[in-house]
Amino acid sequence: MQVITEPKKMQSIAFKHKLKSRSIGFVPTMGALHEGHLSLIRAARRQNDLVIVSIFVNPAQFGPKEDLRRYPRPIKNDLKLCREEGVDFIFNPNSDQIYPLGFKTYVLVDGLSQALCGKTRPIHFRGVATIVTKLFNIVQADNAYFGQKDAQQVVIIKRLVQDLNFLVKINVVPTVRENDGLALSSRNSYLNPKQREASLVLSRSLKLAKKMISKGIADPGKIVLEMRKLIKKEKLAKIDYIEIVDHSDLKCIKKISNGCIILLAVWIGKIRLIDNMVV
Repeated sequence: MQVITEPKKMQSIAFKHKLKSRSIGFVPTMGALHEGHLSLIRAARRQNDLVIVSIFVNPAQFGPKEDLRRYPRPIKNDLKLCREEGVDFIFNPNSDQIYPLGFKTYVLVDGLSQALCGKTRPIHFRGVATIVTKLFNIVQADNAYFGQKDAQQVVIIKRLVQDLNFLVKINVVPTVRENDGLALSSRNSYLNPKQREASLVLSRSLKLAKKMISKGIADPGKIVLEMRKLIKKEKLAKIDYIEIVDHSDLKCIKKISNGCIILLAVWIGKIRLIDNMVV
């Protein structure tokens, strides 16, 4: 496994492998790798000749009051995990290499980026779309792998790839959860024991929604109302949003249908967690 820090060198290496008709699987991450990330890497390893993982905490997707400075960066452990999974290259640039002095170009997937998480994190998905565009150009992947946990991000990246004619296939890997149902996230490390217990209210509310749907309830409003009631019983939880939307355009639906997504964001103390379920 090689660690590459320079964008041009990474691009050159990828190009040489493309000339040899070697398929490239790419997993973009911000590090602090957990089993969710490893599931993406394993999928890439199974389906491609070459696996590249990027580790880059992207400042462009953090707002001024968000946790950029304290975002976990256990690079030694990340490299160890990647080596154990048979990753071929780690792309680990610094911010100045990705956003050099005078950088002026950003990518915005309009409409989709302003919904859901975009309402309270207005620059977040502009930063995501920009870094993903840059990474796709540098790594030249045939396949890229993203987790279903970040459902809005997945929808936005699929639209980005379609609209800008990227020659990369987006592969979505199911959410990986702890045994008690909590969706894996690098931010889970911020939770103290009481907050960790309280965080289970997210997955419990989704299980409630699933149960209601299985009983034939098709009114999104009724389902959201019951989810809200459940979450509000948890003293440490504060709801950011709960919405049931179409899987392609993130617009609210009037009736539950196959493929729609239930998404929620909840503050547990000062830690904001997200989760979702595809119907």
